[in-house]
Amino acid sequence: MASDGSSNLIDPSIFVYLKAHGEEEIEVSDKLHQITAALNRHISTCQGLLSRIHSTPTSKLQPLLKQVEEEGIKPEIEKVGELAQFASGFPYYKYNQKWSRAMQNVVVTILLTGWLGGLGTESRPGEIGRLLTIEEVGQILKVPVNLKDQDAFHITIEEYILALTDLTEELSRLSMNSVTMGDIDLTVRISSFIKDLFAGFQLLNLKNDIVRKRVDAVKYHVKKVEDVIYDLTLRNLIPKNESSS
Repeated sequence: MASDGSSNLIDPSIFVYLKAHGEEEIEVSDKLHQITAALNRHISTCQGLLSRIHSTPTSKLQPLLKQVEEEGIKPEIEKVGELAQFASGFPYYKYNQKWSRAMQNVVVTILLTGWLGGLGTESRPGEIGRLLTIEEVGQILKVPVNLKDQDAFHITIEEYILALTDLTEELSRLSMNSVTMGDIDLTVRISSFIKDLFAGFQLLNLKNDIVRKRVDAVKYHVKKVEDVIYDLTLRNLIPKNESSS
């Protein structure tokens, strides 16, 4: 029968180490949850303001976009900065799933605001139909993008692409509502943009299953807008050469 002294073969410091690191992970997770929860509240505010685009004529968009920037995007930027500062102190891919969806939503609000003519600068005024690049989104949020050689917080290519798919869904909805508001030119512009974006997606070699499925779903957004354009063409509300663009 083994003596009780055999238990001394296990170093108690092993469990002290495991306990300490387990508690640290819990503390990090709790802090990230607090930050992302606050970020999600700002996102909700921004999304609520942007929902008004569906009942706001293009000619009256600028005051709304200014409100979106001040009350929605500016607080998002501040909270993303806090998230980036804290998260960069820990392994990126260990915790990034805790904020990835929130960051996709932040990027969508920025892409949509930019597409509608907001977020202009002195060197480049805003214009309807402009698609912000991932680098431009990173500059607005003041965080790096697509890092390859650093284990730090950043916006990933996947987050940007997923945000683009959300953008097409929101614009496809706007294409129908813009007809109701009598802004057929905007509907035509949305149609051209979504089709061009979908064509660009076909050039990508997507290995992530989630990204691939979401990109594939964009064809339904294209179809929705094409149906709107077809109906307008039948009613002779747009020239045929514009409907085919």
